[in-house]
Amino acid sequence: MLYDQNPVHRKLITPWYDSRAVCLVVILSMLLVLLFALVGVYFAWENTLYREMIWLPALLALLSGIVILSTTVRLVKRWKHRYARNWEYW
Repeated sequence: MLYDQNPVHRKLITPWYDSRAVCLVVILSMLLVLLFALVGVYFAWENTLYREMIWLPALLALLSGIVILSTTVRLVKRWKHRYARNWEYW
């Protein structure tokens, strides 16, 4: 991340693709993908013809869960960094 050129405050400039709104949109869309994948796992498990293909929706669920987790960790780290100086007020 880039620093602001103002030498007094030095706040971090986040790019547009790493903003809070975009991260929340990514988390929401990955939750929908996770739900879709879990429905796919359920229906693949119920039908004996498709049990051997259960790895595909399971892999989709795993990958969307990893994206949700990494984006959430990014938001929590940013929140902690932002409020680290005012921690005694919490």
